[in-house]
Amino acid sequence: MSETPHIVSDVMTRTVVAVGRDARFKEMVQTLRQWRVSAMPVLEGEGRVIGVVSEADLLPKEELRDSDPDRFEQLRHLPDLAKAGAVTAEELMSSPAVSVHTDATLAEAARIMAVRGVKRLPVVDAEGMLLGIVSRGDLLKVFLRPDEDIEEEVRRTVVAYLFPGDSGIHVRVDEGVVTLSGQLRDTAPIPVAARLARAVEGVVDVECHFRGVGRGETTAGTF
Repeated sequence: MSETPHIVSDVMTRTVVAVGRDARFKEMVQTLRQWRVSAMPVLEGEGRVIGVVSEADLLPKEELRDSDPDRFEQLRHLPDLAKAGAVTAEELMSSPAVSVHTDATLAEAARIMAVRGVKRLPVVDAEGMLLGIVSRGDLLKVFLRPDEDIEEEVRRTVVAYLFPGDSGIHVRVDEGVVTLSGQLRDTAPIPVAARLARAVEGVVDVECHFRGVGRGETTAGTF
């Protein structure tokens, strides 16, 4: 993996299953099943993203097949009733598409997914042209970073930066959990060290076990 912070282009999938705005209902169901995805972008022209069709957009046709709603229920479920009668991607898609750019950080992409309640985001350029797609699973790839890589980055970007004169700082990483320990002349920067270490991509948790030199004071715990 590259230097922290990682961005969407580091983890996105570049081969994307997509359909045109005129794609028919059965074609969309078959495509979702064939490629084992839960949603796909809808494109027009040379590849501009105009919407997204998901399983949730297709389900009302089955859900409301045998229903006979009264007027109140019709008004309450108007969007679903419209989808139940739709047959093309243009009629079914959620538009405008919730998308993200290649230079967005993984944290930014995760926040967009959480706030908008989506599982995947089309990745587009400044003109809205499709470049790839990023899913929740893609965002978790950072936690597959080798412990050795995380340890090296913590030493270089946290320890060397905050404690340049303290050579007795120990860094250990086990299953993504970073442990910082050793003797310090000044224990005040410990909370900052913990925050910076936690910001390194792939870190699961941070524990600090430090002793102040000459004062017998020990600081330990999870930050």
